[in-house]
Amino acid sequence: MAVVEKGLLLDKALPYCPGCGHTVINKQLDQAIRELQLSPLDVIVVSDIGCCGLVDGVLGCHTVHGLHGRSAALALGISLGLQDPRKKVVVVLGDGGATIGLAHLLEAARQNVDMTVLVQNNMVYGMTGGQVSGLTPEPVKHQTLPEEGQIPPFNLVQLVHDAGAVFSARSLVGPNVKPLLREALETPGFSLVEIVEMCPSYGIRKVKELKAVLPFPEGVWRRHRPVRRIHAETRPSLLDRLPGIAGRYQSALRRRVNVLLAGSAGEGVQSAGELLASAAISAGLCSTKKGEYPITVGTGFSVVEVILSPEEILYTGIEVPDVALVVSQDGWDKVKTRLAPATRLIVDAHLSIDWRHPAERLDFRRTVGGRSAALAAVAYWLKKEAVLPIEALKEVSRNRKYAPTLLQAIEKGRKMAI
Repeated sequence: MAVVEKGLLLDKALPYCPGCGHTVINKQLDQAIRELQLSPLDVIVVSDIGCCGLVDGVLGCHTVHGLHGRSAALALGISLGLQDPRKKVVVVLGDGGATIGLAHLLEAARQNVDMTVLVQNNMVYGMTGGQVSGLTPEPVKHQTLPEEGQIPPFNLVQLVHDAGAVFSARSLVGPNVKPLLREALETPGFSLVEIVEMCPSYGIRKVKELKAVLPFPEGVWRRHRPVRRIHAETRPSLLDRLPGIAGRYQSALRRRVNVLLAGSAGEGVQSAGELLASAAISAGLCSTKKGEYPITVGTGFSVVEVILSPEEILYTGIEVPDVALVVSQDGWDKVKTRLAPATRLIVDAHLSIDWRHPAERLDFRRTVGGRSAALAAVAYWLKKEAVLPIEALKEVSRNRKYAPTLLQAIEKGRKMAI
């Protein structure tokens, strides 16, 4: 990872089309940060969906990538949670995101939350083909959508000023942008800078052409208001209400193990993953469990990632699984591209798999049924590898619904390893 001592931009090519105004704006933001001598560790950039959101990968500061139009709402929560004037919360969004999330911008301005918003207004949805937005001027709309040619755009800067922004400005892309960004960053409270720019792929390509269609004047609007602060108080965590998992067992595991469990939806795959993670915790290990399944719950694949580690788990993703337990064709079709030659593959005997590396085939489904196959596979692997005591898996299963069925599947899976 590159180390950045000053400025925001990493030593990488910016990910925009040649001639895109985003390149100019991001470089000017970087220069403003440098002139203010702000540490990248004190800057949080919240980006929106669209071409503007591509900036995440070239920034050497904290970044959060939001849903379309929701970046201002996320930034509001971050700023109120920090309540630290030394930290700069910066929103980067386009004209599409600004109009989709207009209510969020107005609310942040009304409350005068300490944050800076950069609206990179190229007058079109550049990432999806040049559709018009709520900030597209009438002449530009008339070219692509004549029936809306008489509908005026929002005067975004005036709206946030009327809502309570302490600093709001509009400028064409160019040398005037950097001092505006600098003042916005230095101003306590809500500030917004709308920068009208080019889109070489679908919009206006020259600054002089931007001037001809600019619907509202450039300018700066200022006012003085107290910055919104909240009274912080400590309350009991909701997690405290959850029953803990007693550490009654021990594990000989000395390294992190990434486990992938795959099967069909509705066949207990998620429950098997949760039981494995709980058993690991009861054996003194750190563990995480993440599930994945289609939005059509109850059909298709069901996949679980479980990490077992004697050390704290700081990253919960699995890039390459150490072991994969696959008990249905749905599961295999979903995870087969994620496996590596070194992955230990344990599959149900009836599956049709195109795998050129060693695999262990056992008839889990015929032995315990489809709904218990995943848990039996977990028990088989635990017994075979001695990762943690099989009794730990039984212990966390005893207080669950259908405990007798769960315990039966565990016992049959254990015997398959003998």
